[in-house]
Amino acid sequence: MPSQAPTNETERLAALHALHIIDSAPETAYDEIAELAAKVCGCPVSYISFIDDDRRWLKTRYGLPADVTDAPRASAVCTTTICGAELLVIPDLKRDPRFQNSPMVSLEPPCRFYCGMPLITDEGYALGTLCVMDFEPRQLSFEQMEALRMLSHQVLAQLELRRKLIEYGQTIKDLEQARLEAATERARTEELLRNVLPAPIADELKRSGRVLPRYTRSATILFADIQGFTLLAERTEPARLINLLNEHFSALDEIGARYGMEKVKTVGDAYMAVAGVLSSDRRHSIDACLAALEMRARLDHQRIRCEAVGDDALQLRIGIHTGPVISGVVGNRRMTFDIWGDAVNTAWFMEAFGVAGRINVSETVAGHVHGLFELESRGPIEAKHQRAHEMFFLNGFKKEYSRNGDGHLPNDHFLTEYNRIGGSRLTSDQ
Repeated sequence: MPSQAPTNETERLAALHALHIIDSAPETAYDEIAELAAKVCGCPVSYISFIDDDRRWLKTRYGLPADVTDAPRASAVCTTTICGAELLVIPDLKRDPRFQNSPMVSLEPPCRFYCGMPLITDEGYALGTLCVMDFEPRQLSFEQMEALRMLSHQVLAQLELRRKLIEYGQTIKDLEQARLEAATERARTEELLRNVLPAPIADELKRSGRVLPRYTRSATILFADIQGFTLLAERTEPARLINLLNEHFSALDEIGARYGMEKVKTVGDAYMAVAGVLSSDRRHSIDACLAALEMRARLDHQRIRCEAVGDDALQLRIGIHTGPVISGVVGNRRMTFDIWGDAVNTAWFMEAFGVAGRINVSETVAGHVHGLFELESRGPIEAKHQRAHEMFFLNGFKKEYSRNGDGHLPNDHFLTEYNRIGGSRLTSDQ
């Protein structure tokens, strides 16, 4: 028997495979339709088949053994059925030249009568058939053939329901994927926001959509500047220069964060941070001095390492001042956290009139920390068009508070005093 195929075979197979019905589990609705078709038509056998690219597969069968599930497409009568649009009625398979050599006729008992209705979707794809068979030649009445047509509509309704369930399932998957992607993007945005803005500021912005300016009566501002950077920039390859800046500023970020300082910004080789704005406490002047000492020690270590290999050595010039500031967020696209006030100008003045490798603090800072740190008075320093400022070099811890007596590391006595004031960041192993 010649193998036939509908003219839209490629699209038909795609539509069939999209239903995922081939080799699917038995379903009661299909079983009942097949049984009803057999009883209405008075036939001992009925089945619902689907025609794949190389086989006819039975979704359900009535009157056939359970192990009869598929057959080669080329030898199946249903292959001819799906090439038409109407009932294919064969009163006697044995007398029809097209099917007289069909394997169905060779069965015992042989199949003689066949009537199949193609299952054609609204898109015009004949996916399979609803068939009745008998072991004797016969005819169906008009009413029986009409009933078979109507039952084929019920099979198609089940297929349409299956298609919609698949689409709904895919929609749910797409929505869940979109939800996950949105959650991931939201987390990425929040992480980016927290990297750009301090955590409390980012939380306020996320919660209310704006950040109210704050007046802080006492905060400590730290400015740090890399001595000799201009000359270094003129003779250093750009990528290496950026890597060098990144290395230094990352170190300052890490140190400042451990002492409760918030980086405000970097401008060229200048670094600015503040303590006491986002969390009110009594020790922000001490914390800024502790951070400055460790920053200087870190840069001194890097300088020694660079000098050992003949590289250019960098030194920090650090200035610190304590005073009132206003803080807030500026901009609505590239938002930045910043602080303003005369205290900021004074802190910059401390840095600008400092000395490379030294920490220069104002009289206010000295008044807050003189009991714990070794300070070296510089006397009043006057800038053009500005009043004179008392300045002090912060050299290190006082001897009684130094672990080795050299002023570089705090001892337990310092920690006790620090905690009494209200500190909690330092531990005995720092």
